[in-house]
Amino acid sequence: MGAERTPVVALMGNPNVGKSTVFNALTGARQHTGNWSGKTVSGARGTMDCGGREMTLVDLPGTYSLRPRSAEERVARDFLTGGEADAAILVADATCLERNLILVLQVLEVLPNVIVCLNLMDEARKKRIRINIPALERELGVPVVPCTARRGRGLPTLMQAVCRVLDGETVPHPTTIRYPAEIEDAVRASGLARADALAALSQQPPDGMDAQQLDDLFTAAAALRAEEIALTCVQVPADADARDRRIDRILLSRRFGLPLMLLLLAAVFYITLFGANVPSEWLGTHLLGLSAPFAAALSALGLPPFFVSLLVDGLWRVLATVISVMLPPMAIFFPLFTLLEDAGYLPRVAFQLDYAFRRAHACGKQSLTMCLGKKWMRKAAEVSFVKAS
Repeated sequence: MGAERTPVVALMGNPNVGKSTVFNALTGARQHTGNWSGKTVSGARGTMDCGGREMTLVDLPGTYSLRPRSAEERVARDFLTGGEADAAILVADATCLERNLILVLQVLEVLPNVIVCLNLMDEARKKRIRINIPALERELGVPVVPCTARRGRGLPTLMQAVCRVLDGETVPHPTTIRYPAEIEDAVRASGLARADALAALSQQPPDGMDAQQLDDLFTAAAALRAEEIALTCVQVPADADARDRRIDRILLSRRFGLPLMLLLLAAVFYITLFGANVPSEWLGTHLLGLSAPFAAALSALGLPPFFVSLLVDGLWRVLATVISVMLPPMAIFFPLFTLLEDAGYLPRVAFQLDYAFRRAHACGKQSLTMCLGKKWMRKAAEVSFVKAS
């Protein structure tokens, strides 16, 4: 790493593990944090301080695997394999660590300088999940830092771990995924570095095996290794997910799931459409009421009547109308949607609608984008404007 080059750290993880919250906390950026798959669709960059030295933190899209099946996963994989990152922070959900370890293991094959941020430790404690951190570090061969990012707990320790890895004080010895014999033999026969050999195999599978079969073998091997590590390091009570399963039996049931979803979303839009009337009217009255004093002040400055009319009847009235019409619906809708995010309901909406959207060659998470679409907000603005008028 050159003396003048700013170190680059990639921030990666599965969707919905608090990755953007970690990014905001480490960089001070005001990036919106979402709770549904694909919220981050491009790499956001921020600057963080590491012992008085600046470094660039890149928030990559949430991905389940380095075997990309979506645009978001492709962005994350291409950045990691492009060689720009000097290290990576892997954010993992402590409440479902085994599933998150698949991505961690795949990243370790490409980039050894990895620090695992074990987020949502408070939720894991609520579910009585016990994680042996030293044992997990031994199994993975990289630093593991338990965190609760939304409360800021563990983040200073995470920064120190990143600094030690970049300075060479901590030398990771990442574990490897054990693949079937035919793949391991092909890797050894290639004479390339392990990561390069596996990438070459992906482009040209061994004889008697197509690309899909090879991809399935890669994924199965990573899942098996993740299961082994989880069995060694994690103790999960049998009833840890009992409450969530009871809720899902209602919210995702064939009988009640869709009606409840439509009823809840209809309530959100109803509150947005009609709840914005009063604040829109209040804003419109007070902002437009400033037109006369504003015009008088401009006239006292000696401006020609044409410029006074241009500024007051044109610029000010348009600005006041836009604010009074658009701000209240947005100020109501987005906090309500945020409450649904925090409650974990929006991923369930995406799951509920995934089958129907896949029939249209789309995916369920696009239903959330449609809920946030400008058509709904334009309708809310029109209704609010009519009432305010």
